[in-house]
Amino acid sequence: MGLRIRGKPLPDGETLVMAIVNRTPDSFFDRGRTYALGAALDRVDQVVAEGAHVVDIGGVKAAPGQDVPVEEELDRVVDLVEQVRARHPDLVVSVDTYRSEVADVVCRAGADLVNDAWGGPDPRTAEVAAAHGAGLVCTHAGGLPPRTRPHRVQYADVVQSVVDTVVGLAERAVEVGIPRDSVLIDPGHDFGKNSRHSLEVTRRLDALVATGWPVLCALSRKDFVGEVLDVAPDDRLEGTLAATAVSAWLGARMFRVHDVAATVPVLRMVDALAGRRDLALARRGLV
Repeated sequence: MGLRIRGKPLPDGETLVMAIVNRTPDSFFDRGRTYALGAALDRVDQVVAEGAHVVDIGGVKAAPGQDVPVEEELDRVVDLVEQVRARHPDLVVSVDTYRSEVADVVCRAGADLVNDAWGGPDPRTAEVAAAHGAGLVCTHAGGLPPRTRPHRVQYADVVQSVVDTVVGLAERAVEVGIPRDSVLIDPGHDFGKNSRHSLEVTRRLDALVATGWPVLCALSRKDFVGEVLDVAPDDRLEGTLAATAVSAWLGARMFRVHDVAATVPVLRMVDALAGRRDLALARRGLV
């Protein structure tokens, strides 16, 4: 299935990169490096130059922490969306929010995609995206309330739970008016899952790909990588890239990442191995 987000087509012949740009003071990895508006704009320019197809702007960290009212989330993201839209008119701009009130304002400001990472706790969010002609990311979070960690969560079959949930959310998105080619599904690594669940979802990612919905994977420096390798977020790049390569080989369509420059060549190599792209330079044995 080709992807076209709010009228903007994304390339069919390559695996796509969504760059993370956080306007939060307390994110687990960047720890506020792009909290200031100028730093966030510089980061957007950087990741676009490095090859990102989509920029995902977030104003509330996923983990538990200080409460962020709707007004504060809007203060963090709306100006950035407006300025990114002006600087990069053809770029697909995403906003990471589960709140319909925020989705409404950022879509008016120029956002193309609503990344609802908590699995639709506010059903109006999909309706707001539809009203603006925006796309939607439909995520499995195990039914947890936003910004809560899993505790002794159990599944009879975590992959089947993921498939059933995200397909249901995606079908509802289309029912409320979001174009089918503007909907992605996300298994929600670490959201409502322990690290063994996240590994199981990764190794069986082909079950999600088989649904026909384009799969977005958000693996970047997550806890399941850290628990495999026993390393902190700063040392999880290699593990993230290994999981990324496997997931791309299994058919994931887009990756939400912190490290665009490192991820792009990995995905290009996997795409070439899978027959999805040609050589950048054909010389060996020919000259």
